[in-house]
Amino acid sequence: MGSGPSGAAMKLVAAVMTFLSMVVFLGYMMIWSMKSTNTFYLHWWPDVLKKTSSTYLGEQGTTTLIYSFPILFIATIGSLYLHLEKKYDHDHSTRFISRIILLKRPVITKGPLGIVSWTELTFLAMLVALLVWSMYSYTHNMFAFAALEAAQEKFQVWEVKLRSAALSLGLAGNTCLAFLFFPVTRGSSILQFVGLTSEASIKYHIWLGNITMVIFTAHGLSYITYWSHTHQISQMLKWDKFVVANVAGEIALLAGLVMWATSLGRIRRKLFELFYYSHHLYIVFVIFYVFHVGFAESCLILPGFYLFLIDRYLRSLQSQQKVRSVAARILPCETVELNFSKSSGLSYAPTSIAFINVPSISRIQWHPFTVTSNSNMDSDKLSIVIKREGSWSHKLYQILSSPSPTNRLEVAIEGPYGPPSTNFTRYERLVLVSGGSGITPFISIIREIIFKSNTTSSKTPRIHLICAFKKYVDLTVLDLLLPVSGTTLDLSRLQLQIEAYITRETESKTENQNSIRTILFKPNPSDRPVSAVLGPNSWLWLGAIISSSFIIFLILIGLLTRFYIYPIDHNTNMKYPVPASSAFNMLFVCIAITIAASAAFLWNKRENAEETSQIRTTDMSTPAPSPTSLVYETELESLPHQSLRQATTVHLGQRPNLKKILSKYKEEKVGVYVSGPRTMRQEVAAICSSFSADNLHFESISFSW
Repeated sequence: MGSGPSGAAMKLVAAVMTFLSMVVFLGYMMIWSMKSTNTFYLHWWPDVLKKTSSTYLGEQGTTTLIYSFPILFIATIGSLYLHLEKKYDHDHSTRFISRIILLKRPVITKGPLGIVSWTELTFLAMLVALLVWSMYSYTHNMFAFAALEAAQEKFQVWEVKLRSAALSLGLAGNTCLAFLFFPVTRGSSILQFVGLTSEASIKYHIWLGNITMVIFTAHGLSYITYWSHTHQISQMLKWDKFVVANVAGEIALLAGLVMWATSLGRIRRKLFELFYYSHHLYIVFVIFYVFHVGFAESCLILPGFYLFLIDRYLRSLQSQQKVRSVAARILPCETVELNFSKSSGLSYAPTSIAFINVPSISRIQWHPFTVTSNSNMDSDKLSIVIKREGSWSHKLYQILSSPSPTNRLEVAIEGPYGPPSTNFTRYERLVLVSGGSGITPFISIIREIIFKSNTTSSKTPRIHLICAFKKYVDLTVLDLLLPVSGTTLDLSRLQLQIEAYITRETESKTENQNSIRTILFKPNPSDRPVSAVLGPNSWLWLGAIISSSFIIFLILIGLLTRFYIYPIDHNTNMKYPVPASSAFNMLFVCIAITIAASAAFLWNKRENAEETSQIRTTDMSTPAPSPTSLVYETELESLPHQSLRQATTVHLGQRPNLKKILSKYKEEKVGVYVSGPRTMRQEVAAICSSFSADNLHFESISFSW
């Protein structure tokens, strides 16, 4: 962040926003911790309901105020914060929240949870404690009346307690469900506000999903057991219009079980498409969950799903646009680098990812890939690297590597998504450990350091890149450390040491290794440069969408309730069918988001039309490449590439001794980043956790190839 009054003002604003968000969040969590107590239901809830229930919003107005408004308020504040941070180039690592989240020293390195840091373990323990407390409090309060209810209903006491336990499980499960959609909201301002990304938070979604389904499955089985023992099995077919719709709950549970079963590790890895498409059953799950409990009760989980819907709709708008493909580089190691035209207003941090769709291969398949370009060094290009491994990438490689490759590649892109910013310069040294495809996020990091070493007076960290490959030909990936157009920057300013380990070959094979095939694509007038879906001020626009859509939603349900439902029901919830009211509310959520997001998207599309027109004019005025010049091969003998090769040491038939290498840097302020197979990440995490040095920072980076 810049110095002077603007810098001081930004710090003050940042502090106020952070403090306000933390206060609201702590209050929100206090409500969740008290929700299962008699104090809440017998005293707080009736009092709040009496003061907030109105002829316009009814009971759902109260639940919206308590459960939905706080999180949407934080999301809006977070969007405004991120906008100011980007505008004033504020260092996100100084945030108090980020300092908590970024305590990433691993404490667990092996097991079903993967690599878990102290911070993650602390929050996981807090979640488990909240679930245990909620379950205990619910059952304790309900069991106190079990004997009386059993006598009145002529059931056994254990049967009534089983029913109470089943209800308690359902209520406790709402806690996990309320947070389930936050980690998969790719453009989430809340995740970015606390220094997280969706890609790195997927494991939290997995944890929450497993816990949620265990609890809800136990909830459903407990009720079925109770109905069976009390000869009320017909309750399974009951769809009550005013209380709980059992059939809707069973449909939601079945949809959840299908998603759960197909997301198991072995099935997900071997049958990814089955996992991917079955996960769209979340729509069925959420709709019938709302029908099961009613919209007022669903406000508990509304904030996370509401933000997810906004993100999902914006992604669908961005995905409709075909982007301008510029060139492709075909490497001898069956790897492709795709280069796209980029809007000058689009900036992204290193290690970002983008989702790619190639209609000529499949119109419905979207695949994530690491963005290897750097938005500072590559101001008008965005690049991704794809290795021929799966069936989709195999087809793409065949299209581009054929003797007569296509002269145009139609592509749609979602993203890029990544951290709000990175601050690698805070370290004296960066140790980058990669295995195979894991080198891709480090390409953008190294390009960032090259740029900063040439454009800033501050000291940049020394870089030690340790990369392991199976074959000698895979070394050609290192040539991607420089952009397709090369660079005019001085590489001598970069203190780079590369150690490459070839694990399955003991002899060097240099034939055709220096040859990279480049394909130039013809421009198409309908193609657009890659740009942020909401333009350069995307965070500000996202905050506007969140707040304005929520206001539109409140206006719609207020008008419906006041002039249609209230004259019939009078806030009794016993005359107007709850499923009908829930259907209206879900429809209004979709309408409100569609109106607000579409307006913002169209406005920014119009604003970006001038730049798009300029790019088209440039493309049309540039002579189209002749068929003979569409494809050419280059020998990597330029001075920059020679400098990279001089910095590289190749070890044949060896694996890196990571413990020995990392132990050399215990006395320095080191950032250790690992990207590669799970076993490699676990090994590096275990080594780092064994060192007692506080100056060593560990981070596992997700990559997509």
